[in-house]
Amino acid sequence: MPRRPDGGAVGTPAGRIARFTPAERWVHRTTATLMSVCVLTAGCLYLPFLAELVGRRALMVTVHEWAGILLPVPLLLGLASRALRADLTRLNRYGPHDRRWLRAALRRHKGRRPAGKFNAGQKLYAAWIAGAVLVMLATGLLMWFPHLAPLLWRTGATFVHDWLALAVVVVVSGHVWKAYGEPEARRGMRTGAVDARWAEREHPLWEAPE
Repeated sequence: MPRRPDGGAVGTPAGRIARFTPAERWVHRTTATLMSVCVLTAGCLYLPFLAELVGRRALMVTVHEWAGILLPVPLLLGLASRALRADLTRLNRYGPHDRRWLRAALRRHKGRRPAGKFNAGQKLYAAWIAGAVLVMLATGLLMWFPHLAPLLWRTGATFVHDWLALAVVVVVSGHVWKAYGEPEARRGMRTGAVDARWAEREHPLWEAPE
């Protein structure tokens, strides 16, 4: 993307650089919405006080099933975006700087942690949540269409689906909590641009090949 002398992309305010395209932000927002629907409807199905408050269990089951089926769709449609494909490539590449970032994070070092456009924590989160969605989709289909597999498989699918759902809630909650602690990162996802000084501080290897 062309940049001004101050490092910002053409069309972005002075002192800010482009981070996410509209297509990438649309994929993130739509996926987040579907994930929220899955979590909320699951709560209405599994937590007695929510089940009694909301009622209409059959409707909650239907909404939960279709939200789960649609969860991968925004990403699949977003693959038409060259920028999204480039960022997926970045998320799938790990280098020595990622190991240094993880060591610093685990030891709670306050100093600079080397990171490209995405830090090691974001890469691990993206990989984990992608795998979890695929497993949830597969086990959910076995529960939705019980004739597709024998009883033993369905029992195992229910066990995995329920416990993985709990893990997803914990991990996604951590992701949201971390995002609220990073207002500039949230601004980048909301507007598509971030402060150049923040990018230099948090992602010093952004422009370097990963």
